[in-house]
Amino acid sequence: MFVACIDIGGTFTDLLLYREGADLEIHKSPTTPGMFERGFIDVLDVAAKSHNMELGQFLAKTDMIVHGTTVSTNALVEGKVAPTGLICNAGHPDILTLRESPRKRAFNIKIDYPPPYIHRNRTCEVRGRIDSMGNEIEPLSEEDVRAAARHFKACKVEAVAVCLLWSIVQPSHERRIREILAEELPGVPVTLSHELNPIPREYRRTISAAINASLYPIVSEYVGKLTAALKDAGYDGELLIANCVGGMMPPEAIVERPIYSVMSGPTLAPIAAINLTTAENVIVVDMGGTTFDVSALRNRHLVVTPEATFGMEMLGIPKIDVRSVGAGGGSIAWVDSGGLLRVGPHSASAMPGPACYGRGGTEPTVTDANVVLGIIDPDYFLGGRIKLDRAKAEAAIGKIAKQLKVSLVEAAYAIYSTTNHNMIGAIEDITVNEGIDPRDSYVVSGGGATACHIGDMARILGIKSLMVPRFAAGLSAYGGLISDVRWEETGTLNTTDKDFDLAGVNRLLAALQKRGTAFLKRSGIKPQSQRFEFAFQGRYLYQSWDIEVPFAMTGGKLAKGDLALLAKAFHDQHERIYTIKDEADTVEFTTWKVRAIGDNGGGERAGQTLSRQKGKIQPKTSRKVYLGKGFRDVPVYDTEVFGAGAKLAGPAVLELPTTTILLLEKQEVAVDERGNFLIELKG
Repeated sequence: MFVACIDIGGTFTDLLLYREGADLEIHKSPTTPGMFERGFIDVLDVAAKSHNMELGQFLAKTDMIVHGTTVSTNALVEGKVAPTGLICNAGHPDILTLRESPRKRAFNIKIDYPPPYIHRNRTCEVRGRIDSMGNEIEPLSEEDVRAAARHFKACKVEAVAVCLLWSIVQPSHERRIREILAEELPGVPVTLSHELNPIPREYRRTISAAINASLYPIVSEYVGKLTAALKDAGYDGELLIANCVGGMMPPEAIVERPIYSVMSGPTLAPIAAINLTTAENVIVVDMGGTTFDVSALRNRHLVVTPEATFGMEMLGIPKIDVRSVGAGGGSIAWVDSGGLLRVGPHSASAMPGPACYGRGGTEPTVTDANVVLGIIDPDYFLGGRIKLDRAKAEAAIGKIAKQLKVSLVEAAYAIYSTTNHNMIGAIEDITVNEGIDPRDSYVVSGGGATACHIGDMARILGIKSLMVPRFAAGLSAYGGLISDVRWEETGTLNTTDKDFDLAGVNRLLAALQKRGTAFLKRSGIKPQSQRFEFAFQGRYLYQSWDIEVPFAMTGGKLAKGDLALLAKAFHDQHERIYTIKDEADTVEFTTWKVRAIGDNGGGERAGQTLSRQKGKIQPKTSRKVYLGKGFRDVPVYDTEVFGAGAKLAGPAVLELPTTTILLLEKQEVAVDERGNFLIELKG
């Protein structure tokens, strides 16, 4: 029986296939924008044909499919979300306009003040007020709610978000609003802020509720189409969908909270890295067709951020910290009005794709540049399944050469170098800008295009050790294949280390764990396969912003002696992030979290080990590759014949069916027992 993980990227849809007793397989098919479910079925068909099966026969032998979706991410990027209404307290209609004030890029005069996520003409105020202690100061005006419903009906909204002050303490008004809307707007989904994101910060609760509501019809429709397509193709096994906290959820759970599917695919890459390396601090990079994604592991922990942003908006929910820039294999090179070369953020995407694909694309892309430079063999793209057109790549890059008044090869190398520095900037953003020296980290390099560039990037950054996984082109899919079922429950209880409410915190943690257990039970996870992780958000007294701190809890609850450990964990985390700590200051705990994790057998899907390398490795051929100072005849190796322990030194080109590794001078590679390529900078 098979287990498959499918990750939809900007250019290709990746499938990583596991079968007990056999090695992992990677399959690719072009992504189908606008009809992603078709590309999903297409790549399953590719896998079926590789086993000489009809699609229905293959699906009958498939136990589980896990999936990282980009539908919600694309909807946000393109602004193609459902028309959504917002209900808030009287006097607070501008919460989505004022936000938390622009803490980033505050002095960039070129940025217009962005419009609110939900415009004022679809924002309705209702009278009624709950105070911070949960007391009703003013009863809810039900007529205001019904008037809002009539207005939303006239505006043809498809979803409604509700966020009232202090609903996290007393949610009765929000719940009553939902009951009234069900009467007035039957069938229209309603998101309540206290259920989705029970945190004190009003803007973050409001924006998360608004985004969730606006994505509900889109994600619901996509999941419906996908499950129907799978059923029509003959699949009746289990389907799990990735979330942005590093795990999987059943389809019905992701439909209920679609905001958790935003950027869910890239969050699987650090999950893969945890399995691939034992290094403590890791930079994880993944260059696909459209974007370059960067994430990190700190002390072998996923970095979860409550500050996740999307464009000029904050998501309002915690997610694995993944930074993205528009630098992918399909990123388009262009010359600006000042005569400077730029690469991205626009992409040739899957259709028509780079010029060398021969599908009608004419714009110069990073992939075209790599073909001109000799890094990519036009006859061995995807192991020879796709033949690239070198002449069309040269014609596209020739446009840039003409504008810059340089030779064809110089233009291609300028695109290559510019792309590398764009990606280096993203790496520095998650390391240098947060006080981390990238030279102290290990790099796991994923993505089909990254291995062409990572050697030069590592040289510039001074990184001495990195890994290109055997299935680098499907790193996120690999992460999905081995990931657990994962969910997060959050609750608010404000207390300090001076007057710590131990009983209250334990009651809250028990309630959160109970809800997490119920989720795992609904997901089919047996009790012996369940585990829980704990974290709190805290700050020094009178600080404005919280940081998240993981902590351990034994025996099912906190004891008095644990308070000192909680405070120490906060001080240490504060010092790591801000380089300072004040152990004499009061620590304020604001929010508590329980992450429910269910083992669905992913740890057993790591793939088979290689036999030992026998004899000296011989190149299959050689070709001229431009290395910055002219073309050089470089040996080309077929990695399919490598065994564990194989070693060689650069410069060299290592070809896999789904990626190409460019090894530079003073870089040496060794193959580990799982077929991963370990690269060291020597000298």
